[in-house]
Amino acid sequence: MTDDTPPTFPFPAVGRKKITAAFDGGRLSSDGGVMLLAQAERRLGIAERLARVIPDQRDPTRVRHAVADMIRARIFAIACGYEDCNDFGSLRADPAFKLACGHLPETGADLASQPTLSRLENAPTIRDAIRLTYALVDQWMASYATVPDGVVLDIDDTCDVVHGHQQLSLFNAHYDERCFLPMHVYDAATGRPVAVVLRPGKTPSGVEVRAHLRRLVRRIRTRWPTTQITIRGDSHYARPEAMDFCEQNGVSYLFGLAGTKPLTAKVQNVADAVRTQRAVEDREVVRDFAETKHRAKSWSCERRVVARIEATRLGLDIRFVVTNLTGTSPRVLYESLYCARGQAENWIKFHKAQLASDRTSCRRAVANQVRLVLHTAAYWLMLSVRDAIPAVRDLARAEFATLRLRLLKIAVRVQESATRIRLAFASCCLEADLFRRLAGALAPRPRAASP
Repeated sequence: MTDDTPPTFPFPAVGRKKITAAFDGGRLSSDGGVMLLAQAERRLGIAERLARVIPDQRDPTRVRHAVADMIRARIFAIACGYEDCNDFGSLRADPAFKLACGHLPETGADLASQPTLSRLENAPTIRDAIRLTYALVDQWMASYATVPDGVVLDIDDTCDVVHGHQQLSLFNAHYDERCFLPMHVYDAATGRPVAVVLRPGKTPSGVEVRAHLRRLVRRIRTRWPTTQITIRGDSHYARPEAMDFCEQNGVSYLFGLAGTKPLTAKVQNVADAVRTQRAVEDREVVRDFAETKHRAKSWSCERRVVARIEATRLGLDIRFVVTNLTGTSPRVLYESLYCARGQAENWIKFHKAQLASDRTSCRRAVANQVRLVLHTAAYWLMLSVRDAIPAVRDLARAEFATLRLRLLKIAVRVQESATRIRLAFASCCLEADLFRRLAGALAPRPRAASP
C-alpha cells in the first residue's frame, strides 16, 4: 500500500522545542501576486491579441485548453520567474495560478502541462511568428490614448548565448560565443517594448537593417500616418541602405558612426584646440563639439555628422553621430538626444536578465521567436504593474526583479467554498497597503454603454 504522507525534515530547535517541517500545508501558493498580473492582463488583453494570430489546428471536440489560456498561463509564469515550461509539472495545479487563469482553485481543471505548452511554442509557422511580432507592435500602438505627434524608437541588439547548434546560431568573435543577436526596439519616451526579433549571431547588414525598418515603419504608419518617427541606434545600424530608406520615407534617424581618418581630419582643428586647452589649463577633462558634412564611399549623398571631442590626461577621444535632424546644436544633439539611447540597455536587461528571455533553447528558430514574443508579453505585464504604482513610492522606479520579490512572491492561502473563493495573504506582508491599492488600480476599466 502506497504511503502518501509527505516526509518530514528537521530544523534546529528553538526555545527547547523541536522543529519539524513538511510540504503538507494544503492549498497554499508562494505566488499570490499573480493575481495582480491577471488584473493587468485583463486590462491589456495581450493574451487574446496573441491568440488571435495563432491558428488552432486541433480537433475542437478534444480541446481542453484554449490557446489564450495557455498563453496566459505561460506569461504569468515567466513574470513570476518560471521561464521554463518544465515548471508546469507543478505549477499547473498551483491554486493561485489556476485562479489567475480563470480556473477554480480546487474544483477546476488543472492548467496545461509542459508537453502541451511546448507544442504551443512549436506550432506556429514562420508566417504566424511574423504576425505575432506585428501583434506586439499593435499592442504598443494601442497603449496610446491618442495618436502621438512623434515617437522616438531605440533599436539595439544583445548577445543571447546558445548551448548547441540551434537554427540561426553563429559564432561571434566579439563575444567569443556561439549566440543569437536578437534585435530589440523600445519606445524611448515610455520604455514600452515595440518589437523583438530573433536574429543570427552576427552584425546586421545594411539590407537586413533596411528590411526590419521597412516592416516596422509600414506597420506603424498603417494606423499613425502622420506621426513623425525617429530611429536611434549605435553604429551597427548606420548602414547606407538604412539611411537611404529613412530619407526616402520621411523618417528621422540618429546613429552612432565609426570614426575614419578622413572624418577625423575634418574636425582636427577643433580637436587640436580641445587638446591644447586641457594642457594649458591643466584640467582633468575638456569637452567640445563640432559638426561637418561627410560622404563616405558607400553613401549616396553628404550627411550631417556631429563629433563629440573629449581630451583627458589619458589622451583624446572622438565619437561621431550621423543624422538627418536639423536645427539642433551639436551639443544638444549628442548629449540630450543621442546619449539618451543608453537607457535602452537597461530595458534590454529587464527583458533578458530579469525575465530570462535568453532562454531560447528550442531547436527551431521560429519556436525561439515565439518564446521571445511570450517574454515580451510578460514584460508588458510587469510594466503595467509598475506604472500603476504611485510615483511617490520607491517601487515606482524599481527593477522587475525587485517588483517580483516585493509584490509577486507573496504567500497566499486559497480557500474555495460553495459560493465564494477567499484569498488569505500573509499577515506580515510589507507591501500589504500597496498591494490593496494595486488590486483596485489594475481592475479592468468598465466598458462604455452601447448606444
